[in-house]
Formats: sequence, C-alpha cells, structure tokens
Amino acid sequence: MAFWRALLRSALVFAFLPLELAAQDATLSAKTGSLELSGRLLGFDGENYRLQTRYGEITVKGNGVHCSGDCPDIENFVARVVLSGSPAMGTIMIPAMIEGFALRNQMSIETNVEDKGVTHIVLLDETTGTLRAQFVLHLKPTDAAFADLMANKADLVMARRQATPEEREQARKAGMGDLQALNQNRVLALDAIIPIVAPGNPVQHVSLRQIADILQGKLTNWYELGGPAAPITIHIPGPDTGFGQALDATLLQVLETAPVASVVQHSSAAEVLNAVMLDPLAIGLARFSDIGAAQPLSMRGECGFEMAATRDTIKTEDYPLTAPLFLYKADRRLPKIARDFLAFTRGRSAQLIARRVGYVDQLPSIIPIQSQGNRFANAISAAGPEISLQELQRMTRTLSHLTRLSPSFRFFAGSDQLDATSRSNVRQLGLALNRGDFNGRHLVIVGFSDAQGPANANRDIALRRAEAVLRAVRATLNPSVRDRVKLSVDAFGEALPMACDDTPIGRKVNRRVEVWVR
Repeated sequence: MAFWRALLRSALVFAFLPLELAAQDATLSAKTGSLELSGRLLGFDGENYRLQTRYGEITVKGNGVHCSGDCPDIENFVARVVLSGSPAMGTIMIPAMIEGFALRNQMSIETNVEDKGVTHIVLLDETTGTLRAQFVLHLKPTDAAFADLMANKADLVMARRQATPEEREQARKAGMGDLQALNQNRVLALDAIIPIVAPGNPVQHVSLRQIADILQGKLTNWYELGGPAAPITIHIPGPDTGFGQALDATLLQVLETAPVASVVQHSSAAEVLNAVMLDPLAIGLARFSDIGAAQPLSMRGECGFEMAATRDTIKTEDYPLTAPLFLYKADRRLPKIARDFLAFTRGRSAQLIARRVGYVDQLPSIIPIQSQGNRFANAISAAGPEISLQELQRMTRTLSHLTRLSPSFRFFAGSDQLDATSRSNVRQLGLALNRGDFNGRHLVIVGFSDAQGPANANRDIALRRAEAVLRAVRATLNPSVRDRVKLSVDAFGEALPMACDDTPIGRKVNRRVEVWVR
C-alpha cells in the first residue's frame, strides 16, 4: 500500500507517446503484488505509463508494475516524436538538426516527405539497422501548431513567434503548464524581418514609422523616401503563414498598425521575395535567412540612428526587428530520445547547423571595439542635459579597454524577468564559461536603459537588471568556474543608446544588458 500511496501523492500529468494511442482499459499491478490500479491507458513513453483513474491522471514507472489488458509492447517500444509548426523551420533546420543528432548518437536516418506538409524521419541504429525512433513533422502556421499541442496531437511546436497570452491561457486550462516557463520553451536560433527592394533602387534605409505609414497607406510615393516620384507597392507574408504571424507579433501589434487593402499579401516568404525582385517599385518584408539577391534596407530612426541587419546586430538584438525561432512543449514528460534531442539543440553542433542553413546562431562571439565607433558617436550626439561629460568619459574609459561579446539580455516590460531569447543567451554563455572558453578573463555585465524618466533612476534600473543577469549566469556555472573567471557588473543607464526612443521597439532595443570582456 505504501507504494501506491506514495505514487498517488506524487502523481503528475505527463504526455506520452505515441500520441495517437487510443485510450484503452488496462490494469497496472505492483510487482510486489500489493495492489492493482485500473483505468484507461492514455499513453506510454518507453519508461512510464499514464493512466486515467478515479484518482485522476497518474504516472506510473513501468519497471515497477505489470500491465494487463490493452498494453503496449514494452520490449519493442519505439518512440514517436511529433513536431508541428513553421514550414521554414520544419523544411530545413529541424531535419538538419535531427540528422546531426542521429550522427552524434551513431544512428542513420531515412526521410520520407509526404503530401500535405508531413515529413517522416526514421532513426536507425547505424550498426544493426534496428528502428530507434521516428520524428514526424507537420508543417503549418504557428497558431494551428499550438492548437495541435492543446489537442495532444503534437509534442513540440516549431514557432516563429512567442505564444500569445490567449494560447498561454488555453495551455494552462488544458493542464499543460505555462508556455512561458523556462522548461517549456527554448530559442533554437535567430532570424530577422528585413525591408527589401529590388537591386538598383536608390533608397538605402527606412524607419519603423515609415514602414507603418506605408502599411497604413499614409506613405504612398517613393519620393517621400528619397527615391523617384513613383507609387510604392508593398508585399508582405499573409496572416495564415508562420512568418506573417511573426511579422504581426514583432512589428504590427507593437506599432498598432494594420495593413490596408492595397498591401499585397502572399502565401509564403518566397513569393514576397519573387514579387519584389520582379518589381523595381516594390518594397517587401522578408526574412534575413531568405533575402536572396534582393537589396536590404537598413533601419534608420527619426533621430538619425541607423542599424543594418548583420549576423552580429541580429545576434546582439541591436537590430530592432530580430525574430527568434522557438520550440515549445507542454509541461509533460517526453520520451528519453526526445529529451536527448532537446538537449542536443542547445549545444554547439546544433547552433552551427542553424548557421549553416542560413539562420543566426546563439554561440557567444566577440565584437571588436573598432566596430563600436558609431555607438560611441551616437552616445555623444544623443546625450541630454542629464548625461554629464564625466559619465560619458567614465563609460568610455571602462569600455574602451574591453571587447563586447554578442550575448545581450532584455526583459519583459516593467520587470527584471528575462525574456525568452535572453534566457537562452544565459544558457549559451553558461555553457561557454563551463567549457573554459573565457578562463582567466574578466567579464563585465553592463546595464543600459532607454531615456524615459530621470537619468539617475534609469541608471539604477539598468544596474538592477545587470545584477539579475549576473545571478542568472552564476546559477548555470559549475563550482570551479568561479575560480577561473571574474564576473562583475556596471551600468550607464541611458548613456549609450542603440536606437531612437520614439517607438516602443526602439525603447526595447535600448533597455538591455551587455557583456564586455577583458
């Protein structure tokens, strides 16, 4: 009886594979013969049973019980992992990562692409040819993928945007936890939204406000952007595409902009690119990973700050329209091979795969001080009466002897809680420190803010956020690392802006914590 009482006290609701396993009657008997528990068998993940009983859903370790009734074949169990979501992620990047994971674990793969956006990837033991696991990818818009997760039709969601408050609430009501929680989402890689034009277009830059005005039909002629006197045609991905939903979450909702009827919407990012390349009077919003031969426009704020999309500016999120790529899961247990795959996606090999297929990886990299010259010029030109010459000199003295690392950290509005990309950056920096990449070095974690409010208060907020990052990084470190690497904090508030403060997106770019290394 003690075995079952302990089991009932600690029962958790987990997800098991195969997902399509029909609920059937089964009885689990303790191997000691002390008690039996009957109910509907909801699933088996290779290690645990999930049983619907009169006590609710209960998880039972498979090695502690006998199963009778409609039970799975434990000896020949093969995990089946179902991913649903972004075609861009599921067509190239995720299959490439699965292949890398298989090679790392002495497995070969066989891929079968079906009609209607379904891909089966079978993992086989490299020596014996024994079936080890099956990954199934359903390619569909992000909102439909989250619906699959809620309906237990998917284990993982491939998302080009964060879960919406409505989706998070639905997940909570379905007993799937908080999709924003640390253990339920991760950033696989980074992409960005890039304004593009056809080669030869004389326009070189555009502002966030101008993009909003074009989408709203308020800005309709190229001469208003410094181009020829000709009408502007704009092309964007439609709302039924994953990229279109990422565009809506990253730009349209923040700027409170809705496209007018004259905006041409397409069913894929590739169609947007093709339309722009064929029309010298068109502008489009494309992915950094897929701009082809189009001419990208840099983002220039009303205050004169300009930022082009490069791997470095996307990796640091200094470019204002950076768009992370996510994997989401419910707060339920996955089969061991799925857990191992998720661990693999955090590592260096998976990040190099992401880079190879056109996305921006999250591996910490060094940004030379020489490339920071524009930032210091911006700091001087933007300095208001509250930023003293002494503070600018102190910042210059501190940072000029250091080199910036690529990880940057940002927070949910009005809090010191790191956003999803920043939590991923904490893990990546922790992995690098644990590997010994910065042994003998001094890392200074530096806080910055936007210019809303008094300068002293902004500096205090920036320092608190830098200290929050320091605590988060330290929590990832092995004990011996603290003797090999020095970590400290500093803050300069609003003294080093990256973007204009005239839009919510620009202010978010400026509210950041950076890492500098000596």
